[in-house]
Amino acid sequence: QVQLVASGGGFVQAGGSLSLSCAASGGTFCRNFMGCFLHVPGKEREFVVYITWSGGSTYYADSVKGRFTISRDNAKNTVYLQMNSLKPEDTAVYYCAAGWRATTDRRDYDYWGQGTQVTVSS
Repeated sequence: QVQLVASGGGFVQAGGSLSLSCAASGGTFCRNFMGCFLHVPGKEREFVVYITWSGGSTYYADSVKGRFTISRDNAKNTVYLQMNSLKPEDTAVYYCAAGWRATTDRRDYDYWGQGTQVTVSS
């Protein structure tokens, strides 16, 4: 069983930057694919990015490509999401998730963090 604890996020003006961290415990983190999703009230949870277990491959949603960067440190069991050039439409609760294969489908992720709020003002 993998437990995920997210931290970071917060409030920033448009054009600013924020970072998120997701620390894992239990299970075999180094073998998990890690994903990030966002959720806006009234909408389904939406894919943002994933990173393979080695960190050698990533895949970004078009909406964040070129602005967000995901990385992982398996020695620290932690995934990082650097968010730059933030826009008001990035405002959401962000969740990290762990799964066993590279996928954009939230249903394929088995473990979820508690979510952290990101608010971008115009």
